Amino acid sequence: MVETSRPNTTPSSASALEPDLRLYSEPAARNRQPILDVLKTVLPTDGLVLELASGTGEHVVHFAAALPNLVFQPTDLNADARASVAAWTQARGLNNVLPPIELDAASSPWPVQRADAIVCINMIHISPWASTEGLFKSASQLLPIGGPLYLYGPYKRNGAHTAPSNVAFEASLRERNPQWGIRDIEAVTDCARRHGFQGPEIIEMPANNLSVVFRKI
Repeated sequence: MVETSRPNTTPSSASALEPDLRLYSEPAARNRQPILDVLKTVLPTDGLVLELASGTGEHVVHFAAALPNLVFQPTDLNADARASVAAWTQARGLNNVLPPIELDAASSPWPVQRADAIVCINMIHISPWASTEGLFKSASQLLPIGGPLYLYGPYKRNGAHTAPSNVAFEASLRERNPQWGIRDIEAVTDCARRHGFQGPEIIEMPANNLSVVFRKI
C-alpha cells in the first residue's frame, strides 16, 4: 500500500483505444532496488512468492524481472491498484507475474493455497492492527518450514521513533485513520512468534525504513 498518482490517460502503446492504467509511486521508484538487493538474500531460488498490498505494481515487476526463476502472485484490495499491476506486467512483458487477486490480510481464509515466501511492503502501518494479526495467522498456514515473511517500512524501536520525520509521518497517518500508525517492532515480533515465526532479522534501509525478515518454524 503506497501513495500513488494516476498518469494522464494518454493511449498506451499496446492500443490506441485503451488508456494507460499504470499508476506511479515516487517512493516505489526510489526503494525498489534497495529492497530487491535484500530480497536476493532472503527469497528462495525458485517457487511462488506472494506479495500483499502490491499497490501500483512497480515493485513486483521490478522483482520479477530480476528473479525470473520465481513466480510472483500480486494482491491488493483496491481495484485500481490491481488494474495497475496487470498493466505494468503487460507493459514489461513478464510471464512470471500471475494476474493480481483481491486479498484482505485481516480476513481468513486467503484465496491462496500455498506460498514459498511472502513479501509485504508498506502495509502494516497503513492498515488496522487486525491486518498485521491476519498477516501472520494466514502466513503461518501457507508457508513451509523456514519460509520467509519479508516486511518493509518504518517502525518504532523500544517504543520510540527512529527519526523525527517518522513522528510527523505517523501524525499524518493517524489523522487519516486513527487505526493506522507506525508499529513497534517489539509488538510485531511478539505477534509473529505467537503465530509460529522466529526472528526477526533486521536490515537498516534508506529513508529511516527497515527490512524485517521472519521465518516459519
